[in-house]
Amino acid sequence: MHSSNLLRSFNFMYFALLALFVSFLPVYLDAQGLSTSRIGLIIGTGGFIAIFSQPLWGMISDRTKTIKKVMLLLLFCSTIIGYLLYDSKSFIVLLLFTMLLYFFLMPLDPLTESLNFQTAERLGTSYGSIRTFGAVGYAVMSLIVGYAAQYFGIHSLAYLFGGIGILSLIICLALPDAPVTGKPISLRSLRKFLSNKETIWFMLLIFVCAVPQRINDTFLGVYIRELGGSNHLVGIAFFLAAGSEILVFALSFWWLRKGRELALISFAAFFYFLRFLVSAWVTDPHVLVTIQLLQTFTFPIFYSAAIQYLYQIVPEEWRATGQTVLAIIFFGVSGIVASYLGGWFYQTYGVHTLFIWVSVMSFSGFLLSLVLRAVYRKQKLAT
Repeated sequence: MHSSNLLRSFNFMYFALLALFVSFLPVYLDAQGLSTSRIGLIIGTGGFIAIFSQPLWGMISDRTKTIKKVMLLLLFCSTIIGYLLYDSKSFIVLLLFTMLLYFFLMPLDPLTESLNFQTAERLGTSYGSIRTFGAVGYAVMSLIVGYAAQYFGIHSLAYLFGGIGILSLIICLALPDAPVTGKPISLRSLRKFLSNKETIWFMLLIFVCAVPQRINDTFLGVYIRELGGSNHLVGIAFFLAAGSEILVFALSFWWLRKGRELALISFAAFFYFLRFLVSAWVTDPHVLVTIQLLQTFTFPIFYSAAIQYLYQIVPEEWRATGQTVLAIIFFGVSGIVASYLGGWFYQTYGVHTLFIWVSVMSFSGFLLSLVLRAVYRKQKLAT
């Protein structure tokens, strides 16, 4: 099989695992009788682990000049831990396995994205043509999990996780490794990248826009269940959200142009604002599910543009680590704030007030992106 097709297959399987973990862990915890504050505590604590594990594995990948071997190790550990997680009931055990899965599974995201981007560059194809299959995997698995949880019980997620994990390992074994940069690893280049004002403001923008997205990811399933929706309906919600990304990723060769990244981020941030503002006033779970179609104009545009912008400002030899820094902000730091603060806010003030708050935060991200665009345009004209 051609290397690009193998990578597409791996994206399908890996993002299916992410659907099982990111989207349905809160639903699983809710089914075990945990409060929203405890759900936030477990997921937020996992976010702390990701902050350390993602740069650790990213730097190991850069230092050893291999992405594939690191991914194989992480996949093997994740498959075992994921099975045990969804076969557990005790709060302490759930907390422990969640932390371990954040340590092994979440670092795979930036490594996979780095492999996607570098392989696309090497083969002269678009990043979106590969990443599309991740969206398909996430969508299909969301639908399957919804049905499985409804008809076979919530603990059936353990068998699904184990099976998908094994298939991911088999495909990963056949993958070619990413091309290695000829530039030597330099800590000075990394310090220069991380201390650059443009980098700092860019990461702040990512954080402001990511927190609302992560709150929605974490509590959407709980919100649907609170409105009277079933696990099957939760699966449909995540299926529609992920499915709506497919065409956007597939057409990225057309809309994702160099120099337009901040404009695209502004566009996505505005639609984040609209999406969460409308969600705040919903009382029917079916309407809330339908709103997830607005994912078309938010996450795939936002994240693709962010990755491309990052690759323009990060030193070539630190690409995997730079991708990891982006993932830390999007899935780690923002995930901690979303889980801890979101869980407390949900329980204290209610879900409707929570979504009004996140819509305001999304609008703040939109305004910040406009300011940064204006500043950098002025600087470019001055030079």
